[in-house]
Amino acid sequence: QVHLVESGGGLVQAGGSLRLSCAVSGRTFSTHAMGWFRQAPEKEREFVAAIGWNGGTTGYADSVKGRFTISRDNAKSTVYLQMNSLKPEDTAIYYCAIDRNYASNWNSQPTMYDYWGQGTQVTVSS
Repeated sequence: QVHLVESGGGLVQAGGSLRLSCAVSGRTFSTHAMGWFRQAPEKEREFVAAIGWNGGTTGYADSVKGRFTISRDNAKSTVYLQMNSLKPEDTAIYYCAIDRNYASNWNSQPTMYDYWGQGTQVTVSS
């Protein structure tokens, strides 16, 4: 069974930084793309960032470009999201997900991901 466990969320002031982690078990991590999504209260879940299976390609939502960086450590089966210059509008529950396809490049569509973590809350105060 595939499990994804996020960590690293919390409360931070605007302009601050957080680093989210997502540890994966039950699937060969190194052969699948990974993504981060977020959902704010009363809003749809939205794409944040994704990284291809070998880390060679990455993609970001326009709202986080230049502030967030996604990376992966295949030896640790872990994907990271470094979030800098945080804004109150970044407040949301952040979810990581693993792509259903083998040797996949990054993808922004939630339907391409078949397993999700439970989420970690990020709150940015003004």
